[in-house]
Amino acid sequence: MQTDTIRLEDHERTRCEVWTRVMGYHRPVSEFNPGKQAEHAERCHFNEPAGLQAAAAESVHASSLATARAASIAHDDAALAV
Repeated sequence: MQTDTIRLEDHERTRCEVWTRVMGYHRPVSEFNPGKQAEHAERCHFNEPAGLQAAAAESVHASSLATARAASIAHDDAALAV
């Protein structure tokens, strides 16, 4: 099987725009000021092992449940005090 490779000149390529999350919303990196662009370029990217991702998700879920239970108990106590 023969695979042909297509070669494109720079002016023929489609520009790829990189977006990232900053301050709670997504923006294209090209619209950052020079300082923020430099900060973005210095970021280190990493992948967590699958086991750590599952453990972290479980921990966050358990923490959320505990917070919700505590809020519910505090609400019930406040209602009884009235």
